[in-house]
Amino acid sequence: FPPGAGAAHLPPCPLVLSPSLLAGSLVGATPCWQVEEFVVMGECAQCVSFQMKTMPECSATGFVEQINCSSSKKDSPPEYKSCRSAVMETRIFWKFEGSMLGLAVLFALLVLCRQRMLDRRALEKVRKQIESI
Repeated sequence: FPPGAGAAHLPPCPLVLSPSLLAGSLVGATPCWQVEEFVVMGECAQCVSFQMKTMPECSATGFVEQINCSSSKKDSPPEYKSCRSAVMETRIFWKFEGSMLGLAVLFALLVLCRQRMLDRRALEKVRKQIESI
């Protein structure tokens, strides 16, 4: 807008960023387990559907463990950290192994079929050469 052409009708900017507000939001945004020691309070467990929707920690792997940061927030409720389940990792490993074994069998069969086809062509070519003599 040119000066005076409606700029007075715009609402003021509601977001005012002060250095103290920024510093506080950065500290709160970093989970305590990334910057200090923590104790695992509960083992790695699968998230339920409600947790999948409400906890950002569940979205990465579908599993979370309950932790308690040792020094910073002694009276605060425990935090949650995304984790990888051994059962899930085993299942993924065996699915991968099974799919690789299936692909190996498939391609081995393709190689055998192609080899037989090429052998037939070579035999046919030799037979035609012998007939032409």
